[in-house]
Amino acid sequence: MNDQRIDGYARALFEIARAEGTIDTVEDELFRFARAFEGNDALRNALTDEGIPAARRQTIIEDLLGGKANNTSAQLISMLVGSGHVSELPAIIDRVVARASGAKNLEVAEVRTAVALTSDQEARLAAALTKATGKSINLKVVVDPSVIGGVVATIGDTVIDGTVRSRIEQLKSRL
Repeated sequence: MNDQRIDGYARALFEIARAEGTIDTVEDELFRFARAFEGNDALRNALTDEGIPAARRQTIIEDLLGGKANNTSAQLISMLVGSGHVSELPAIIDRVVARASGAKNLEVAEVRTAVALTSDQEARLAAALTKATGKSINLKVVVDPSVIGGVVATIGDTVIDGTVRSRIEQLKSRL
């Protein structure tokens, strides 16, 4: 799918969620679903398999999200599955998140950690990233066990790597 179509879908999803008055919840749930989609081969394969009828793939979404996510989130993801554009789901959702953040004059900061953060840790991290970048931050935390320890923050084109692995590499290069 080309960038114009991705932007078109992102704009439509954003406008639907905004019209429903659920943009904050929906953008967060969509972000989390996109990361789960990227990180789960079985889910990705089931939702992108053209051999499985679209209605069955949409039922998978309903089973996964029914009662656990906002109805608008589930319907928007189901729409992408039904339209055959689920392979572009992460790109579309990332643009929805960027559009929602931009509407609030915030910059998206995707932070990868080995373990889930408490709300206090998230607040302190957001404050530290705001101070470091000079930008107001919409913090999106992704739990990624490959990080091992520390955090990796991506804000636009800027990557701040505070992982244990990067510190060990720095020590190696100094020695």
